[in-house]
Amino acid sequence: MNARLHFLGSAARVGEPVQKLAVLTCMDARIDVNSLLGLRPGDAHVIRNLGGRATDDARRALAVSQGAMGTREVMVMHHTDCAMSRLKQVELAERIAAATGYRFDDKLGCFEDPIAAIVEDVERLRIDIHLAHREKIRGFIYDLSANTVTEVPVPT
Repeated sequence: MNARLHFLGSAARVGEPVQKLAVLTCMDARIDVNSLLGLRPGDAHVIRNLGGRATDDARRALAVSQGAMGTREVMVMHHTDCAMSRLKQVELAERIAAATGYRFDDKLGCFEDPIAAIVEDVERLRIDIHLAHREKIRGFIYDLSANTVTEVPVPT
């Protein structure tokens, strides 16, 4: 066992994040979650998808993260200049169909207002009965140009 795993103890060996944190964010390659949040390997679960949306797959991953892996807090982090806010569902579906030759009908979670999308996702997670720790789910926006993360108030 290397020194890092030994230092982290049993939590690292079973996938329990040291910081008890799960981050739901976008798959955008410009987001370096660990560097941005000062996280080291083993500190948090990072769930990435299209737009950082609270999709069914993301909700299942968070349910496992909390219910089986010990996380207690969820950080929903969207970002500025996201393709999901710049492009429309129809446009993305047409691009996918053109690239593959097959019609694409899946919903992608496009949005016009990034702040409203964060609020929607946080609210969706807060009512998910499969999340054991819904009281510590918060939303944030990452400003790519300023390299800042700001909390988005979501009423309880």
